[in-house]
Amino acid sequence: MKLLKDIIYKIGIIEVVGSTHLTIEKICFDSRTIEKSSLFIAVSGTQVDGHQYIDKAIEDGVIAVVCEILPSQFKENVTYVRVADSSLALGIIAANFYDNPATEIKLIGITGTNGKTTTATLLYDLFTQLGNKSGLLSTVVNKVGIENIPSTHTTPDAIQLNALLRYMVSEGCEYCFMEVSSHAIHQHRVSGLNFIGGVFTNITHDHLDYHKTFDEYVKAKKQFFDGLSETAFALVNKDDKNGMVMLQNTKAQKATYSLKSMSDFSCKIIESDFSGMQLNIDGSEVWTKLIGRFNAYNLLAIYATAILLGQDKLTVLTAISNLTAVEGRFQYVKSQNNIAGIVDYAHTPDALQNVLATINDIRTGNEKLITLVGCGGDRDKAKRPIMAKIACDWSDKIILTSDNPRSEDPEEIINQMRVGVEGIHFKKVLAIVNREEAIKTACSLANEGDIILIAGKGHEKYQEIKGIKLPFDDMKILSETFEII
Repeated sequence: MKLLKDIIYKIGIIEVVGSTHLTIEKICFDSRTIEKSSLFIAVSGTQVDGHQYIDKAIEDGVIAVVCEILPSQFKENVTYVRVADSSLALGIIAANFYDNPATEIKLIGITGTNGKTTTATLLYDLFTQLGNKSGLLSTVVNKVGIENIPSTHTTPDAIQLNALLRYMVSEGCEYCFMEVSSHAIHQHRVSGLNFIGGVFTNITHDHLDYHKTFDEYVKAKKQFFDGLSETAFALVNKDDKNGMVMLQNTKAQKATYSLKSMSDFSCKIIESDFSGMQLNIDGSEVWTKLIGRFNAYNLLAIYATAILLGQDKLTVLTAISNLTAVEGRFQYVKSQNNIAGIVDYAHTPDALQNVLATINDIRTGNEKLITLVGCGGDRDKAKRPIMAKIACDWSDKIILTSDNPRSEDPEEIINQMRVGVEGIHFKKVLAIVNREEAIKTACSLANEGDIILIAGKGHEKYQEIKGIKLPFDDMKILSETFEII
């Protein structure tokens, strides 16, 4: 519990009605989670405006409210605090309520369209190998030391986030590696946090259903780097055309990494096949079990981050050679009759092309490449035909299927993908709405030596249809099908 006056420190108060010498036992922005002696932050969300629930919140036991618009009538014994931006205030309040845990742990944020999960997870694995107790906040799972905590969002809400960071500190974690999504930046979920480092992987076409324009998407990512302090570092992929944009206004120490140009940290791929890659990182050769050019970027990013955090170069390179692929990220399995299966989270045009390019770089050309791909419902529709076109351009056989259709008709999503299929590719495209049937069909079409790519869902253990999350696991279905063929 905390005094209200301490919780609302530095939130940009415009007006206060009532006493700030109240003892607050809980903070919340969801009226369904209210308990007695709570502080309620009325946030204007993308779908719901918290201001509509202020009266209900007070009825349920709220004794203080932070809002952008004061109600016309005030309730007795309730304090009202008016601010310009409730979502920004929420982040700062959450940090204050949990005694600013990000100042007691070395917090590194990883942002970008692709590679966030892999980079954050590999950093966690690397530093754990190096003997540093660490935390992880990712799309796949949150970790406190070796304890797994289920993940529901790429970046948790501000209250969950600070609670997790406080738990990490209490458990003795020295580092935390955290995915930072564009939504989280725009919604101020990371406001009030002290990052000692930020990493930019890349930025490509994604989330335009939310940000509306690519320029706004870039600005959201850049906002994260603009907020870093002069004692932090900002590490960016120089090969991405927006990499240097991220550094324009940051106060942080600037650093770059690259596979193609002069930079502070460099890497060259010497050999690559389905068993791994031989890399030259900053003049030293290292073998990795990870596959693909995109993973060379990810590994270079974690190497550079480790060096910027003061780790020994040789020790880091040795540890990198022991790292394994992250679940659902170019996850590789082989059938008894030598059919290769790859499950990957690629759900953007750039990510899909990277995975397909990697496979085509490695394959001999004698084998058939079968790609199964879908697009999520209630998300950016513009990328649907692009995804189908990329699959056609790089594959011998394509199966268009459901991803997470959510509230949309999966057949209509597939029809929108078909727009990207050119006439010369019509004969090699199948449409199978049922994803499990589509995976089994891909396996039945494959012969010895062929390659199957199942793209889009990666690590996910569910399929969301009409508001219901049904159990579904691409790798499980693929592996079980491989056992019987």
